[in-house]
Amino acid sequence: MNLLGSEDPTTFAPVIAAFKTKNPDITVKYAQVPFDQLNPTLQQRLGAKDDTIDLYTVDQPRLSQLAAQGFLEDLSTLKEQTKAAVPDAQYSVNLYQDKLWALPVWNSTQLMFFNKKSLDAAGIAYPSIDPAQRMTWEQIAKDGKAAQAAGTQFGLLLEQVEAYYQLQPLAESLGGGSGITGDKMLTTDITNTGWEKAMQWYSDTFSSGLSPRGVGGFQTSPLFTSGKVAYFVGGPWDIGNFAKSDIDWGVAPMPYFAGGSQATPTGSWSWGINPASKNKAAAKKFLEFASLDPAGNLATTDATTIIPANTAATAHYLPKLEALGGAKTTGLANLIAHENTQTATPRPVSVGYIQFEELMGKAFADIRNGSPVDERLKQATQQINDAWKQL
Repeated sequence: MNLLGSEDPTTFAPVIAAFKTKNPDITVKYAQVPFDQLNPTLQQRLGAKDDTIDLYTVDQPRLSQLAAQGFLEDLSTLKEQTKAAVPDAQYSVNLYQDKLWALPVWNSTQLMFFNKKSLDAAGIAYPSIDPAQRMTWEQIAKDGKAAQAAGTQFGLLLEQVEAYYQLQPLAESLGGGSGITGDKMLTTDITNTGWEKAMQWYSDTFSSGLSPRGVGGFQTSPLFTSGKVAYFVGGPWDIGNFAKSDIDWGVAPMPYFAGGSQATPTGSWSWGINPASKNKAAAKKFLEFASLDPAGNLATTDATTIIPANTAATAHYLPKLEALGGAKTTGLANLIAHENTQTATPRPVSVGYIQFEELMGKAFADIRNGSPVDERLKQATQQINDAWKQL
């Protein structure tokens, strides 16, 4: 059977080998497509009913559109097993019209890293890793400015500066919701008070110089490891790189707005079966191993730093992740386990999500660069509504 995805082949080699040991009669071949070409490739090949793809990686927010197009096999017979094996957010994100279309393989969250040298210079106490002592964005902005006054170039930086995944929790914390609502999840809702307040706060971090303009998403972590940023919000995947750097750092929960709710990003990749596949039984067997079997799901993380979706696999994985940072990350396993179950806020399930995400990314870029928030959110609303007319 053939698996198609965007990861380097070395990433999935351990899970393929582990599956082969248990199932010597099934050969799994993996083909890689670059991430920015994966979705166009899927649209073209699945639309042509290409039966040479048996199983493929599914970017979770895109699941509903793939299901609506008939590009995913119905896996609803696995509903109960899946619900029991993964956190609620990882289960619900794979549902569309009350049917299960893919199984979750990986999960994610966001953490706040801090530069100890920077905070020491400003006389600022280190944030606690205890989620019960989570800091507010208002306090982070205040302390970040104090760190700048004491010599650090930037007070705050988010790793994915224009990505809905990382910015959604800002609006969610202020009661703005996901930005998509309605019975069919095709009603835009990004001009409410919560969204406007969140985006104005975000805009202000750049206009005030607290955060730097001109740095693209995922080009941001070197600024932190070079000591130029006091507070940095990024993913668990940063821990390995930060542990190898010379910077003295610590980790704490992602902040929230005072008086608001605590919300953190979640979600990652699921795997789904091509309805045109001639090897559905083998594909399903491998899929169940990679998602529902704790050992199989854990094997998907052997060659990469990412959280497995399976709850039992996560329990084995998190202590290893915590150990990567040594004393700097004491308590990390408990923090991530808390975020996965208590604050995880999935991206909205909508057949229009792809267009929504793309247009919101452009809006975030403009807001970051000084566009008036109210006007830009209204413009984005019109653009999204126009894009959704074809649906």
